[in-house]
Amino acid sequence: MSSSVTIQAFTVVPLDIPLFEPFGISGGAQAVAANVLVTLGLSDGTRGYGEAAPLPPYNGETQAEALAVLRSAAAWLAGRTVTLDTWRGLAAEFRVRGGARCGSAQCAFEMALLDALTRHAGLPLGRFCGGAGTELETDMTVTTGSAAEAAAGARAIRARGIRMIKVKVGGKLGPAHDLARIAAIHDVAPDSPLILDGNAGVSRAAAAELVRGLRALGVVPALLEQWLAKDDLDGARALAAESGWLVAADETVTTADDARRVVAAQAAQVINIKLMKGGLAEAFDIAAVARGAGLDLMIGGNIESILAMTVSACFAAGQGGFRFADLDTPLFLAENPFDGGYQLDGGRISIAHITAGHGVVPKLGSSPGGEV
Repeated sequence: MSSSVTIQAFTVVPLDIPLFEPFGISGGAQAVAANVLVTLGLSDGTRGYGEAAPLPPYNGETQAEALAVLRSAAAWLAGRTVTLDTWRGLAAEFRVRGGARCGSAQCAFEMALLDALTRHAGLPLGRFCGGAGTELETDMTVTTGSAAEAAAGARAIRARGIRMIKVKVGGKLGPAHDLARIAAIHDVAPDSPLILDGNAGVSRAAAAELVRGLRALGVVPALLEQWLAKDDLDGARALAAESGWLVAADETVTTADDARRVVAAQAAQVINIKLMKGGLAEAFDIAAVARGAGLDLMIGGNIESILAMTVSACFAAGQGGFRFADLDTPLFLAENPFDGGYQLDGGRISIAHITAGHGVVPKLGSSPGGEV
């Protein structure tokens, strides 16, 4: 059994990090990562850090909502006793007290709690998550934009030594626009596996047009990620059957119960786990459902700093068996207010060097969110 410690401090501040350029998905674009930094202090002086990364175009969550949920927890968390064996109980209480309405806030709390507890125990977070491995291969994203911008983005990705390219599709400009962008990417990076991510912004008719167009281009995607509306399980099943390509459920799956519905409907071959949807406890449960049904796994995220992305890397590498990884957003941020985190060599992510917790701390002298 792990030793018991008491929560003595819980602080929450805005974490606003500018991007080099707006990050666009089918539902809209964001020019600043409007996130939240959580610091949780234990009775022995250990601190743990967590990050909420709400993304309004993705699921409607906002920084203001995450701040409100997290700040409301400070009073009832003070003095609570917890161990690595009982953390799920405290996570469940947080969910009941407000985390259920804001998954990114739930995630930030659980990140900070587990970081503090594993630092206290001298245990790397990846080992706590299962210890299966210490490496992943990440893709990098070409966001929404013109065909020329897509080609330039693909060239830059390949110049970094990243092999797999993720392409945002869907939205108001329609399939012809997306096909032109995909063709431009394929021209400059013909050997790159392509993940085509619709963020639930592609209609059934547009999906059929995209499949026909991709076949005409001779492009065989590695993955179709959540093209259709999140509740269109029948459409997702038909898309996989008619295209013959792998289909991933992302927005469709926030909870383990959602994953069970996907399994029952045979609506996907891959489930994209994002810790920001509902935290680590739920992610463990989703992974178990997917594995039990023989589905492949993907790890992804919102617009997150190296802090949250490292926690996702620890989770996925520690669990093992993740076929796809999309942990690239620190590369889009114009500033990094943290020290530590995963190491990146081309597209290879390593967490082997992390000796306790997730290994990320605010830079000395920095004040993320404008507060010391």
